[in-house]
Amino acid sequence: MKDTLIKWFMHINMFFLRVTNGRLGGKLGKQRILLLETIGRKSGQPRTIPIAYFFHEGNYLIVESNWGKDKHADWYFNVTKHPRAILTVNGQRIPTQAHDAKGDEYNLLWQFVTTKHPPYLQYQSMTQRRIPIVVFQPLNS
Repeated sequence: MKDTLIKWFMHINMFFLRVTNGRLGGKLGKQRILLLETIGRKSGQPRTIPIAYFFHEGNYLIVESNWGKDKHADWYFNVTKHPRAILTVNGQRIPTQAHDAKGDEYNLLWQFVTTKHPPYLQYQSMTQRRIPIVVFQPLNS
């Protein structure tokens, strides 16, 4: 039931983000929301979801917390197989190259995102897996 409500909410939020160029649906509480377009790892088809992000030193960060579940979200598997993604922020489409933060980069970014959004600490305590942070670097046009 909870997963169904989340999916329903995501579809509505995506509609508002697209129709209003981010004026509606672009913020949930203190978190900013963008549209993440990936290529499906199995289907090869475009997949788009609304998702929370952070902007840090010219890059977009997305924390793959999946609400503290023990398995990764589908979008994460898509980006792992096809690291080029398109982000839509405030109506602007931004081609990017994605990579997982590792080592010192991860530690720095984990501190940054958990300071901005402490619930990630709770999500991490709910699962054995390390919650990834995906860095999306804008590509020069």
